[in-house]
Amino acid sequence: MSTDRSAKGAAHRPVNLDLTQFSFPFAALASITHRITGVILFGAIGFLLWWFGEATSSPEGFAAVAGSGSFKFLVWLILCAVSYHFFAGIKHLLLDFHIADTIEGGELAAKIAVGLAAVTSLLLGIWIW
Repeated sequence: MSTDRSAKGAAHRPVNLDLTQFSFPFAALASITHRITGVILFGAIGFLLWWFGEATSSPEGFAAVAGSGSFKFLVWLILCAVSYHFFAGIKHLLLDFHIADTIEGGELAAKIAVGLAAVTSLLLGIWIW
């Protein structure tokens, strides 16, 4: 009897879970990206500590780190992740207070967060270079 019920349940399960077939709303993509930037920032801590140690070890170490174009680019990428994570985090805090927690409000809040992060990233790039 239990095998009959499990066979019926298996017939209703999805066969293919190819995520490229689904169309995710913009707010869902923004939420997923917020989590990804959190992981990136966690990993960036190690690089920043290494760079800090190298820069404070000697004047030559500081000159090597500060004068490097790849250093500026990686710092810019990390600051871009920080800015996006900050604005998306504010959006999530507003959702916790039931502000913009409708579908339309969530979409608008996600677009605002991405827009603010893009403008901040552009300004950070101008500032660094």
